[in-house]
Amino acid sequence: MGSPTRRVIYVALTANLFITVTKFVAALVTGSSAIFSEGVHSLVDSSNELLLLYGRRRAKLPPDEMFPFGHGKEVYFWSFVVAILVFALGAGVSFFEGVDHLITPHAIHHPFVNYAVIAMAALFEGSSWYIARREIDRTKGKRGYLAMVRRTKDPSVVVVFMEDSAALLGLGAALLGILLSQLTGNPLFDAAASIVISLILGITASILALETKGLLIGESANREVVQGIREIARTADGIEQVNEVLTMHMGPEYILVNLSVLFSDAAQADDIETIVANLDLRIKQAYPHVKRVFVEAEDWQTGGGTGQRKPSGAPEQGSRHGQAP
Repeated sequence: MGSPTRRVIYVALTANLFITVTKFVAALVTGSSAIFSEGVHSLVDSSNELLLLYGRRRAKLPPDEMFPFGHGKEVYFWSFVVAILVFALGAGVSFFEGVDHLITPHAIHHPFVNYAVIAMAALFEGSSWYIARREIDRTKGKRGYLAMVRRTKDPSVVVVFMEDSAALLGLGAALLGILLSQLTGNPLFDAAASIVISLILGITASILALETKGLLIGESANREVVQGIREIARTADGIEQVNEVLTMHMGPEYILVNLSVLFSDAAQADDIETIVANLDLRIKQAYPHVKRVFVEAEDWQTGGGTGQRKPSGAPEQGSRHGQAP
């Protein structure tokens, strides 16, 4: 089935497709606004998983003349589209459904059908959530879940995890609304549950959009990676000073690095080629996700409290050497 990330998405897709049909059938039988909103929620989630799979497939396309650094950011683009879909379709339709049933309440029939569907959906959503959480636990280390969401460079698993978390919260809201409607005979609780579901989806979509936006624009590698690259460059033979370490994720497994360094005055053109080649090799061995390393020869001079860069006159071939994959 492929990588762990793809397995997580496939499991979520399978669960959501089954749950979507079940919820819509239950909504037709019982007339529950909350279950209908949950059906819309699962339908949107199923579409989202398909988009994530499409984005990951597109991201594997090789570099070409128009996209010399590859198509890795397709993952980020489609993850952002997923966030918009969750908000526009899931939250919007659920809110409209809830308001409509507040204005014109409808009694719920056969409530125990809803309970059975909610229990079944919780089982499938919970299984998908557990698998996604296990994959996150495997990669997050000692960091908390919130830190993992904010620092991850592969949003696919995080999207599935947050979707499933929102789904479980939505099922809880639906259960409470239907139960209160049955106990009180007031269908407004069911309508209110639909609105609560829309708010859960809206908050989830906002978090996903904010976190994906940085990656789509061009987010740097994590601080530990940047510091590690700086240390490798600082201790390299023939380099007296490291000025800047600029990084950018071109995809979950593609880091672009641009180094600004001051070479030793004694270094000749041939020496610089060797220095850059060794530096390129050491960085890629330490961080396999680094695919391109560019090195600029610049001298950092301080004047009036602000840093100004001045070209050192080092030959260009040293910079080009670090571009090899």
